[in-house]
Amino acid sequence: MKQRLLVMNGQRIVQQEIDSNWANTKVDKAGDLRPGIYSLHTAKPADKTKETIGAILHVDKDYVYQEEGRSIVTHDVKAFDTVNRPLPGTMKAIKYDQGKAVAQPASHQQGRGLKR
Repeated sequence: MKQRLLVMNGQRIVQQEIDSNWANTKVDKAGDLRPGIYSLHTAKPADKTKETIGAILHVDKDYVYQEEGRSIVTHDVKAFDTVNRPLPGTMKAIKYDQGKAVAQPASHQQGRGLKR
């Protein structure tokens, strides 16, 4: 099943490919996500030995999708406590401690910044 995420006009649109056509499955607020098209089906599992920092793109019943640099990584949703599960549209730093995923606010924002 192919899934993608469209972010535009302050909206986050999750789409699924059905019979070679993209159909909307969920629409909500984009939060701090940058506008663009994110191919969720190309995501790779996160390296549990390193901390990943980036925007949380999508959360479904199986995975937490996080943008890390120019790629998308997945974290098993069962690795998070239900209280500590990150919300889509937020910047988080995720690390693993004894097999459990811990999400904390990211120490920096992604972006171009100011050049002087």
